[in-house]
Amino acid sequence: MAGLAGIPKKWARNIIIAYEPLWAIGTGHPDSPENLFEMSIFIRRIILDIFGKSIAHNMPVLYGGSVNDKNVREFLDADGVNGLLVGGASLNPKKFKKILEEAER
Repeated sequence: MAGLAGIPKKWARNIIIAYEPLWAIGTGHPDSPENLFEMSIFIRRIILDIFGKSIAHNMPVLYGGSVNDKNVREFLDADGVNGLLVGGASLNPKKFKKILEEAER
């Protein structure tokens, strides 16, 4: 989050945070919704320290990390998460379509 230091508060309203654990990148092993909730709290506490309560409360936090049509609902339903950043599955139109269909349910 050191990359956020020095960003004017007026620009912070345009920032979207995407969280993906390093160990989940390209592995097919996603984080758990419970851990994702804990990480969203951790992320928002850092944002709070840098930009204040209002921005921390309103800044979107997305989850990326082995999102697929089987787990998309779990992650969208997790507290503290505002959306998803779909990685490799977005490169396959059929897989991505299934993810979108499940997300709409």
